Amino acid sequence: MSKDFRWGIIGTGGIARTFARDLAFTQGHVVAAVGSRELAKAETFAQEFNAAPYGSYEELVQQEVDGVYVATPHPMHAPNTILALENGKPVLCEKPFAVNSRESAAMIETARRKNLLLVEAMWSRFLPPYRKIRELLESGVFGEIISISADHGQRLPLPKYYRLHAPELAGGALLDLGIYPISFAYMVLGKPSSIVAQGEFTTSGVDSQTSMIFRYPNGAHAQLTTTLLLKSPCTAQIIGTEASLFIDGDFYTPTSMRLKRVSGDVIEFPRVYQGHGLREQAIEFAKLVSEGKKESDLMTHADTQSIMETMDEIRSQIGLRYPFED
Repeated sequence: MSKDFRWGIIGTGGIARTFARDLAFTQGHVVAAVGSRELAKAETFAQEFNAAPYGSYEELVQQEVDGVYVATPHPMHAPNTILALENGKPVLCEKPFAVNSRESAAMIETARRKNLLLVEAMWSRFLPPYRKIRELLESGVFGEIISISADHGQRLPLPKYYRLHAPELAGGALLDLGIYPISFAYMVLGKPSSIVAQGEFTTSGVDSQTSMIFRYPNGAHAQLTTTLLLKSPCTAQIIGTEASLFIDGDFYTPTSMRLKRVSGDVIEFPRVYQGHGLREQAIEFAKLVSEGKKESDLMTHADTQSIMETMDEIRSQIGLRYPFED
């Protein structure tokens, strides 16, 4: 590996640009190459980041890069990730990791067979506030956790946000937005013992909003909601018998939060972060590559796979199915 960690990026959309721009807040990370199905798009992207453009994903994964960041639409995550892995490249794949658990299992199996690092780019898990949340959880400060809640809503209307409304692109609120509160619930309480979900649909046939209740073996509940109809507060709470944590909007980004003990004492955790926050997963990824690791303790393969299985169950309950699924 060279002095700089050389990223190859598959995809040239908004999340790919945000990721590449956030790398400017780091040292030792460069965008070395970018691949698109249209060379002109790769060239435009490459100009901004002084990278080499390629007019196909197959060309991109054959280049001398240290890791590949997959930032294509959801149905392409599995084939793009497997393509990179088969060509010997460690992969950081955007969330949702795949469209369904069958795809995610195939991606993880390929990484294990090729003995390569594979990480879901659930960037919130790698942020400083989430590291602090894990510290608080490990300290036992909450006592027994009774409930958690989280909402993620954005106003994403047609025609501007066509992808979010397109069944053929695995659109809808759940996969794009709901993944955040679901992943948050998993980080705090783990896999639920039961799930109840209700959804509403757009005229195009994807979920416009979905509400979920997760129940856990100790009787704790997680109340999670997501919608693409409007911008919601995007807050989250962890409610315990000894203390509660209130996370300001947007809870999945670098934000402020406060811990309130039952005694009334309050500890403030202000927002002191610069930049978007996507770089934290890149920093962790490069560290894992240098250490020869094959998965991240902050976002394990088991967690990723279980979350995909949970989203399969939610989709089954609300009746959300994509036309390309068997």
